[in-house]
Amino acid sequence: MSAFHVAATVLIAALLLPGWVCLRARVLDAIVALELIGATTTIVLVCLAEGYHRGVYFNVALVAAAVTWIGGLVYVRFLARYL
Repeated sequence: MSAFHVAATVLIAALLLPGWVCLRARVLDAIVALELIGATTTIVLVCLAEGYHRGVYFNVALVAAAVTWIGGLVYVRFLARYL
């Protein structure tokens, strides 16, 4: 097990607190926590791609970063009346 696998495991465990905030907090705080989850997930995917020495897996992290950013904008647009 390499350092990248350990880092990915620690980062996955670190997703518990923002996940709890998404479930229990106000809408604005939940959107911020959701963006944090997306960024952390992207870093986890980069760590796994490097840990497995597969360059093509970096594309998955790139797509996840773009989808997270666009998804956050969509959530803010449709939930703006609740903010």
